[in-house]
Amino acid sequence: MNSYKADIHIHTLLSPCGSLDMSPRAIVAKALNMNLQIIGITDHNTTLQSGLVQKIASQYGIFVLRGAEVTTREEVHCLCFLPNDESLSIFQEYLNTHLPFIQNNPDYFGYQVLVDENEDIIYQEEKLLINAINQSIEYVEKFVHQLNGIFIPAHIDKTKNSIYSQLGFFPPDLKVDAVEISYHGMKSDFLAKHKELSNYSVTSSSDAHFLEDIGKISSTFNMEELTFDEVKMALNSENKRFVCVN
Repeated sequence: MNSYKADIHIHTLLSPCGSLDMSPRAIVAKALNMNLQIIGITDHNTTLQSGLVQKIASQYGIFVLRGAEVTTREEVHCLCFLPNDESLSIFQEYLNTHLPFIQNNPDYFGYQVLVDENEDIIYQEEKLLINAINQSIEYVEKFVHQLNGIFIPAHIDKTKNSIYSQLGFFPPDLKVDAVEISYHGMKSDFLAKHKELSNYSVTSSSDAHFLEDIGKISSTFNMEELTFDEVKMALNSENKRFVCVN
């Protein structure tokens, strides 16, 4: 079994709250500097920049989980990762369909730009990405799992946009692959208060919107190799694979 250092909650410059320094090349360079072997690209309600990050990262042996940080109808943030190009395309269309059109104001919310390999801007998203989609957390979870993806409620210890802050409880029928504690949180303290989470794997990642935050907290995935299926098994503590917070 091998150990891999991971930060699976990173935003690019496509997220309106993300720094324009968060280009794919800059993210990969910082990940290398922080000795990360796995990174997750999780822009708000869009997957469009993740493919280029994967292309660049693969040149350096870094495995990229591609997906999005989805804001559900209840305004709960959830990390959703998809296993391949086909499922990612289907999921992107799902997000396009269910995110309402509200015009972004770059002066207030920030720019939402897509760049190419040369870091030239090739597209600017007009729809404000940080709004909630019109789908419940249960529907999002089911859709992600129908695509054989990974579903992780994000920063569940936060007082805003977390499953506890928005719902007040953890739905017992919600099928999650893990839960994420924010970098501010203490796993032992939080789990002591929430016994209902004792059977779930816990991850912790940076939720980086700025380069200096990438890898400031991480998790270790103990598994055989760098593949999506291995990551999913580790999150679900299957076949002696597991995840621990660093």
